[in-house]
Amino acid sequence: MPTYRGRLAPTPTGEMHLGHARTFHAAWRRSVEAEGALVLRIEDLDPLRCRPEYTQQMLDDFAWMGIAWTEGPLYQSQRTAVYVDAWRQLRDAGVIYPSHVSRKELRDAALAPHEDEEGAEPIFPPDWRAPAGAEREHAEPFGVTWRFRVPDGDVVRFTDARRGDQAFEAGRDFGDFVLWRRDGIPAYELAVVADDIAMGITEVVRGEDLLLSTARQLLIYRALGATPPAWCHEPLVRDAEGRRLAKRYQALSLRVMRERGWSWDEVRDAAPESLVDVRPGPR
Repeated sequence: MPTYRGRLAPTPTGEMHLGHARTFHAAWRRSVEAEGALVLRIEDLDPLRCRPEYTQQMLDDFAWMGIAWTEGPLYQSQRTAVYVDAWRQLRDAGVIYPSHVSRKELRDAALAPHEDEEGAEPIFPPDWRAPAGAEREHAEPFGVTWRFRVPDGDVVRFTDARRGDQAFEAGRDFGDFVLWRRDGIPAYELAVVADDIAMGITEVVRGEDLLLSTARQLLIYRALGATPPAWCHEPLVRDAEGRRLAKRYQALSLRVMRERGWSWDEVRDAAPESLVDVRPGPR
């Protein structure tokens, strides 16, 4: 059996909140239980939204939570060559194509995913695909949007450590998805797959809102001829009525809870809805 290699992959676009914190804690705990490695990867690809002060704040949050890693931090903003190499492999395999369709045009398209799917987006109409071979006209990914040509009707199956057997149908549950943005930034789906392959990650622990992304990413693994990791999608943090608690609840910021005197143990064990109007912890 391969040695366990997990990862922490925060995106420094704001303060860390309870949902992400619990997922990161689960990733750390699983690596400790497996006596394996844990890689810290800062997913800071978007220069307009990612800020160094948020990165430092996340490192402070991890220290407060008692989370330690064995490798890193590694920064996605410094790994463009890795993503370009993966893009070239996909281009050569003929599974991606350049697209000039705008977001508005896609939103206005007739086809749409199931509304109750987490992470769903409008289905890209198959007749809007670029003709086969259009990808060969490009030596680099920059300056145009690139999409993955999904195999319509192909059912992508995987087993999740928390959610059990999962199945998503390409062309119905998700369509041709973005792999590289027009502004020159590789999309999440491509970057995380390329990094997880390069870093030898054996299990991905993340929130259950990314189950649909896993189906997309498995197609990328297949196209690259790589072995995918195991998957563990943790439950989202919800209130007593089952509604997902979002970032708009400022009180769920770990920074706020730290400053108001809560310990991580108190936060971890508290009912999420009790933290929306957070007050100093018991003393």
